[in-house]
Amino acid sequence: MNPAYGRSGRHAPDGSLRGQIVVIAKEPAPGRVKTRLVPPLTPGEAAALAGAALEDTLRTVAQVPAAGRVLALDGAPGAWLPDGFTVLPQRGDGLDERLAAAFEDAHRLLPAPIVLIGMDTPQVAAGLLADALSLLAGHDAVFGPAADGGFWLLGLRAPDPALLLGVPMSAPITGEVQLRRLKEAGMSVALMPCLTDVDTMADAVEVAALAPASRYAATLAGMGVPR
Repeated sequence: MNPAYGRSGRHAPDGSLRGQIVVIAKEPAPGRVKTRLVPPLTPGEAAALAGAALEDTLRTVAQVPAAGRVLALDGAPGAWLPDGFTVLPQRGDGLDERLAAAFEDAHRLLPAPIVLIGMDTPQVAAGLLADALSLLAGHDAVFGPAADGGFWLLGLRAPDPALLLGVPMSAPITGEVQLRRLKEAGMSVALMPCLTDVDTMADAVEVAALAPASRYAATLAGMGVPR
């Protein structure tokens, strides 16, 4: 355990949590995001929905008193990006490589524990992310399983590409393999609640119902899909 981030010091002198949050995302452009929602949505509608989810996610992250906030982006930032984020380009080919690179690049800029999430859980609450950061004060890793068998959150006290590279992504066993990889490395792992991330229209409707006041839910309703 790094003594700089031990159990006795969860907050920095300014009151922020001793850690940073990284959001890994794609630019919400038609044909590049949420393609599994087409049809019934059009590529433009799918991109609009992804953009709303990303904006909700970033605004939630902005509410967390973290030491740093990073957007690891595939594409170009737009008006949806709030102030207070450092934007880093994604590196790597497969998602496992991109996740590993996002941890490394963010840690290089700010050597502090990292909680990483994607853009597919717009229902996530700021308190839940703050809890994940706090858990890294006493654990090597934090893991948030997703209902589809993947994971929606991964927190690490320090980056290690070997923890991610080779994990099969976007598969029903992704979360199982990733969690086993952490435990086999001898890490102490704190578990977060299981969340639904948006892959299908059924997921989209479920998540909108969980966050009825979100931009995401309003965008989906504007497409004629009931909340």
